[in-house]
Amino acid sequence: MNISVRSAARVAGAGLRALLVLTVVCGVIYPLVVTGLAQLAFHDKANGSEVKVDGKSVGSALLGQSYTLDKKDKDGNPLPDPKFFQPRPSAAGPNAENTKYHLLVSGASNLAADSKVLLEAVEKRRADVASFNGVSPSEVPVDALTASASGVDPDISPAYARLQAARVARANGLSAGAVERLVKDHTDGRQLGFMGDEHVNVLKLNVALKELAASR
Repeated sequence: MNISVRSAARVAGAGLRALLVLTVVCGVIYPLVVTGLAQLAFHDKANGSEVKVDGKSVGSALLGQSYTLDKKDKDGNPLPDPKFFQPRPSAAGPNAENTKYHLLVSGASNLAADSKVLLEAVEKRRADVASFNGVSPSEVPVDALTASASGVDPDISPAYARLQAARVARANGLSAGAVERLVKDHTDGRQLGFMGDEHVNVLKLNVALKELAASR
């Protein structure tokens, strides 16, 4: 009986020591080492790819946000601000309010390609984008009509950015050429030269636009 008790005590003691060692190693040392390496080697990415202006965070380069006025349309939706480039539409609901970035939801509509609701939404977006930018509906690119799977896509196509350039230039009192050059300078190519498509990060583009408008 005494032998059994001593044996059980030794096993329990060994288990407790293993628990303490693994807790320190896996729960303290390992996270600190990984966090330290991430901060040293990938400081920007480790902190959420923040975009800062005058030392203040205005959002993440990985998450889309909206640029709206305080006014709302007849349906109660915030009106887009003509001074800024607008992102892709989101089926996930409101994601942000200008630089007051507060992520609420993420996700897609999950509507089928033959959904009447989706088709009506696409046609409405086409008309709204064309009217807002003063172009023909046939000129509106696909990414201006369809929401991304996440609902918070940070990028738009160069075609959609160029389509908005004239309107943005007028609203900010800038030349069309200056804004078009801004779009070109912020157009990123395909990854490794062959993966994905060319794209423009809306937040970074709008930060550069605001700086350009302030310096004129």
